[in-house]
Amino acid sequence: MPNSKQAKKRMRQDDERRISNKHVRSTMRSAVKRVLEAESSEAAKEALPEAMKRVDKAAKINVIHDNAAARVKSRLAKAANQG
Repeated sequence: MPNSKQAKKRMRQDDERRISNKHVRSTMRSAVKRVLEAESSEAAKEALPEAMKRVDKAAKINVIHDNAAARVKSRLAKAANQG
């Protein structure tokens, strides 16, 4: 347990940040999964913009690395185009 006032605040901030990051990561992964597991090429292409948006937002707030975001987006585009 934290002993100082500063440590208590840092712990509180860490908890809030962890919960927020978990939500962002979870919604991103769900959106990606909707594209990859789409029944048809049309369904994948419809889900693609939302997934790209979620990946970009996760990278913007440093939940995932910029290069990881680029890699995921590339794979999503490839999967959507292959059908």
